[in-house]
Formats: sequence, structure tokens, C-alpha cells
Amino acid sequence: MTSNPASTSTPTQPAMPTHHFEMRFTSTPRGARLARRLCAERLHAWGIPYSTEAHDAVVLLVAELSANAVQHGRVPGRDFHVRLTVPAQPIAPVRIEVTDTRGERTPVAAPCLPGPDRTEGRGLLLVAALADRWGWGPRPDGAPGKIVWAERDRRSRDATAVLGHM
Repeated sequence: MTSNPASTSTPTQPAMPTHHFEMRFTSTPRGARLARRLCAERLHAWGIPYSTEAHDAVVLLVAELSANAVQHGRVPGRDFHVRLTVPAQPIAPVRIEVTDTRGERTPVAAPCLPGPDRTEGRGLLLVAALADRWGWGPRPDGAPGKIVWAERDRRSRDATAVLGHM
């Protein structure tokens, strides 16, 4: 009988898959709506069901970042790009990345809530409230523009769940 050193190695656990969705959208309100809807469908397919707190929060983050790319990052004739990453581990954060081609207009969250008569200026306040981490920077591939990203942990933040542990 011959010895086979390969058979003595310990089998490794297969890595849990990470789900990715990415697509370019036209820099229009219609493109932002489509980005939100497609990301909502992907989240549901990947096990973050519709009408759950985690699903609704991530979809709102996608909607706000996409709307900002259309409103503040639009260059005529250029698209914006959305990338959604959902690790299979239930405690790993969901990451949303939105790139646009306008690098000179950087996101700045309003220091306070806009007045009741204003209809804009709340998007990044919502992002800051819903995301556990968010930020922006130049596009990693050296192309013109910027990337704005947000991460959302999937732990329950339901008020009744938090209050129930107190």
C-alpha cells in the first residue's frame, strides 16, 4: 500500500457565498427608480424578505444614494453605477456602492434638519441615520468621478426588540 500525502490533509469548509448585484443605470429619475426596484428584488431573492426592517432600510439607502447620483453627480450622457453586496453570513453588513462621474461635487450631510417648507436636503441625513457606516471617495479605478458607499448591519433594530432586552 502506498502513502498518499494529499489524503491526510484536513478537508476545508467551503466558503459561504457572497451575493453581488451590479448594474449601470441612466442618470435620470427613472434610472434611480429602476436601481431601487432591482436591488429590492435581489435582496428578497437572497433571503432578506420584502417588508422586513432590514430590507426596507437597505432599499431606502439604495434609493437615496441613487437619487443623489442623479441629482448631484449627473454628467449628461454618462450613467451611474450601483453595486450591492450581501455576504451570506447573517451578521455581515450589506454594502451599497454608487458611483457617478462628477468628482468635484462631494456629498456633505446637512448639519441640521432643513425647515418644514423645504423639500430637499434630507437624503444624506437619512443615509447617516440608516447606515452603520457611510462615506465617499474617488473612484478606485482612477476614472473620473466618485463613489459613495453605505454599510448596514443586519442586526434587528426594531424598537420593541431593543426595549424587550432592557
